[in-house]
Amino acid sequence: MAKKSSDPKPRVAAAKPLPKAGDGRAIRTPLTQNPHAIRDTREKVLEVAIGREVRAFRKKLGITVADLAVATDISLGMLSKIENGITSPSLTTLQALSRALGVPVTAFFRRFEEERSAVFVKAGEGLDVERRGTRAGHQYNLLGHIGSNTSGVVVEPYLITLTEDSDVFPTFQHEGMEFLYMLEGEVVYRHGSNLYPMKPGDSLFFDADAPHGPEQLTRLPMRYLSIICYPQSSAG
Repeated sequence: MAKKSSDPKPRVAAAKPLPKAGDGRAIRTPLTQNPHAIRDTREKVLEVAIGREVRAFRKKLGITVADLAVATDISLGMLSKIENGITSPSLTTLQALSRALGVPVTAFFRRFEEERSAVFVKAGEGLDVERRGTRAGHQYNLLGHIGSNTSGVVVEPYLITLTEDSDVFPTFQHEGMEFLYMLEGEVVYRHGSNLYPMKPGDSLFFDADAPHGPEQLTRLPMRYLSIICYPQSSAG
């Protein structure tokens, strides 16, 4: 059943096709990150790990090695050796670098044999959670969660199952981005003032700061993946 709403009548949004070239082929957007690039295993060497971090923080600030040399009173030659992992800097040198780069001394050690987390969830073993609007026939299954991590982003993957219709379904609004992928059933999904009829295989990617949620449960039972991403700084 359609949800009652006092908002202006929403419009059914047409699917946006991928941009195409003049010959009709889909234009591929180049990825800025190479997912196949493997970091040098020498990161297990402390000097190399420190050097990588010093160089990364310096480039993030947009300054040259010469600029950093002036700010820290460390010679160009010594800075070059530090960034290339050839020498082990003293604590005094690390303190000077931390002040100039505006980071704590501990930031230089973060990649030294740092543990990387992974969560494996077997079929049917996800964690059932209650979100605002959870009720009979509405199941939210959290498929994995990693809190503090190196990416600075928190990702919450849910498998959502709806088995009973509802006259009123609450809308959600939160920080971050969200991705939906329909597995079973059909729904008319609202995002802001737009409505998207979704069937198995359809997906929707959106800014979650706009009100969103199922508007009309067209065919039940219904299952879809909901992947929510937001900055780690706003978690909690």
